[in-house]
Amino acid sequence: MSLLPLAQARSFLFVPGHRPERFAKALASGADAVIVDLEDAVPLDAKDAARAALAAAWPGFEDAQRARLLVRVNPAATPWHEADLLALGHLPGLGAVMLPKAESAQQIERAFQACGVPVLPLIESAEGVGQMDAMARAEGVLRLGLGHIDLQADLGMRCGPDEAELAPIRLAMVLASRRAGLPAPVDGVTTATTDAQVLAQDAQRSRRFGFGAKLCIHPAQVVGVHRALAPTEAECVWAERVLAAEVEARGGAFSVDGKMVDPPVLLLARQILQAPRA
Repeated sequence: MSLLPLAQARSFLFVPGHRPERFAKALASGADAVIVDLEDAVPLDAKDAARAALAAAWPGFEDAQRARLLVRVNPAATPWHEADLLALGHLPGLGAVMLPKAESAQQIERAFQACGVPVLPLIESAEGVGQMDAMARAEGVLRLGLGHIDLQADLGMRCGPDEAELAPIRLAMVLASRRAGLPAPVDGVTTATTDAQVLAQDAQRSRRFGFGAKLCIHPAQVVGVHRALAPTEAECVWAERVLAAEVEARGGAFSVDGKMVDPPVLLLARQILQAPRA
């Protein structure tokens, strides 16, 4: 699983499934991954049309594009779920299926077996949070995702702009992912599509918590997400100095900027230099 492009993706851009004229633009946006949405973005009377539009467009995608594509199906409790899974089984080369409102390992495994591709479950309910550790270990899971807007509604929360109330859940998701050996999870959307400062603050919070990616709802958000999730120039300079000092020390104890450097610091320096740049 970890070798798949979607396991390292930083930006996941939604595009409505019933608007096939937008598929190419989404793929050309610079987003690491594109999610063709059959759920919330599609009106109830357009579900069948969205599924048909995706099938019709599929032969026009190149293999590399297909590997970057996910499809968000309708939740397991809805009347469209099984038809969505059946349709995805006929899309060769699909990168993954996104399972909204996921609440059990069995739902993930059912989607994996039906579609034959990895599953990215969205945690969007109290039950989903409660089952997070089990879902992180489910067969076929790619990485976890946070649907924090729906989650707030399910929990009756009234979060402030900084969403400090969700800190325990974000930390729990990062911990569940790490314990299960999954790539860093995917944080939720920023609804302010035209406010670059809010986006940067949200994405920087994602990085501080240990998330490796973020959901996007507008192409203009992709660059900001990549910039916020990338190491800063100052961090890269520091990491290079640390590793250079390690070479000079030849296995002995050493310090940088008056601070002792031990194995965790060396690991952090290497992680910074290996991370994708903006």
